[in-house]
Amino acid sequence: MSVQNRPRSAPPVELEAAAVPPDAEGFRPRVADVASEQAEGEASRLWGLAGRRLRRDPRAWFGGLVALCMVLAAALGPWLWPRDPSLQNPVRASLGPSSGQVVTLVDASQHWQPPRIEPAGEAIVPAPELGAVTGLEVVVAHTEWVRLRWQPVTGAASYQVYRHSRPPRDRSDLGMPLGETRGPGEVGFEDRLRLRPTTVYYSVVASDGLEESPRHQVLAVTPEPALALLSAQLLGVVPSDGRVEDWVGRTVHLPGHPLGTDYLGRDLLARLLHGARTSLFIGIAAPLLFVLLGSLYGAVAGLVGGRVDGVLMRTADFVVALPFLLFMILLRVAFGIGPGESGVGPLVIALVVLSWPASARLVRGQVLQLREAPFMDAARLAGAGGSWLVRRHILPNILGVVLVALTFAIPSAIFTEAFLSFIGMGVTPPTASWGAMSSDGMRTLLTDPRELLAPAACISLTVLAFNLLGDALRDALDARQGERP
Repeated sequence: MSVQNRPRSAPPVELEAAAVPPDAEGFRPRVADVASEQAEGEASRLWGLAGRRLRRDPRAWFGGLVALCMVLAAALGPWLWPRDPSLQNPVRASLGPSSGQVVTLVDASQHWQPPRIEPAGEAIVPAPELGAVTGLEVVVAHTEWVRLRWQPVTGAASYQVYRHSRPPRDRSDLGMPLGETRGPGEVGFEDRLRLRPTTVYYSVVASDGLEESPRHQVLAVTPEPALALLSAQLLGVVPSDGRVEDWVGRTVHLPGHPLGTDYLGRDLLARLLHGARTSLFIGIAAPLLFVLLGSLYGAVAGLVGGRVDGVLMRTADFVVALPFLLFMILLRVAFGIGPGESGVGPLVIALVVLSWPASARLVRGQVLQLREAPFMDAARLAGAGGSWLVRRHILPNILGVVLVALTFAIPSAIFTEAFLSFIGMGVTPPTASWGAMSSDGMRTLLTDPRELLAPAACISLTVLAFNLLGDALRDALDARQGERP
């Protein structure tokens, strides 16, 4: 037989290429390398497409900017606005937005004896015949006290003092009754009831002991800003080791309150900034932990499958059935936290222990779907090992799902903290949090709604921002949507 008629055999080099031994990381022949390069290129293209979608989505811009501002406010705000959020100043309680103020220091321990003019044996006159009070004037008027005096009315048994925030229209519109003098000879009165440096209107009416005269006199008074020495020492404006006599009558500068104060005189801006630290710490740290825990749990259940998957998911169903509020109460008891004490630790633990099943189910379903995908079968046929499949195919494909789950879990955790703090089961005063501040704001809802609206607006804006960011991220990572022009 001639050489030309002999059958050709396969080149030896191809046989050697088909018998590449496995390396230290697992079986990775050249065919798997090509598939890996194709998979990495596809993943890079999808992540690049997701980035372009996010940059064009206004929801991502709004949610990202608001979330970034909230995080920066929580991190840098207390440093830029170094106020004690628990420092109380009842003199400036429920004060609106204000700048710095110069006040005069006074000794609040002084007791004033109203002037007395003993009547010269006049008989008590019936109320309809009593005349109007005359000579009503101010003795001292500042925000610590207002002292009034007037001339006696012939036949009066006592005098009733009223205060109004606007000029009275008639006799029936004198305002809030402050008190009644002791006897006909007492012709003065001291008012120490929540005074502010705004104009008020005092009315004094003579009485026969049973009824009041139909006539009255009104005096407009504008108290000067003042501060008691004890309050100044508590605020740190005046040293506590000095003599009282050395400071009476001096003027000091009190810092302003850009957002005002609450019902205890605490700076509202400082409480919002410190409350952001507490609320965002709980709202971000807890979701990071339970989403990571749930993702690992669900990935193991989906990869192993079989009886292990059944046991793991039945355990997750049992955790879902646990009542969150009851579990929270048990944790507070176990940690020894009594009524009125803040429970940040038990709240984070309760969120982590009871909130991971949702992420576990989500990741398990994604892993089960990926296990049956055609590209996974192709990779197995090419000789890819389990660790290589997890690293190159499973993790890149579930990362987007985990990120979306995290962005939706953060607002849920923030709202949970606000709800539990509102009912007194989470963060409690004096520790500041948005939920605790909302609970405090309910006390003054009708008189000063700003104390409730400010923390509620922060909660709503933060929850809205993370929800919009989650929606945008979910749409951007959806591979079924084509790239829009």
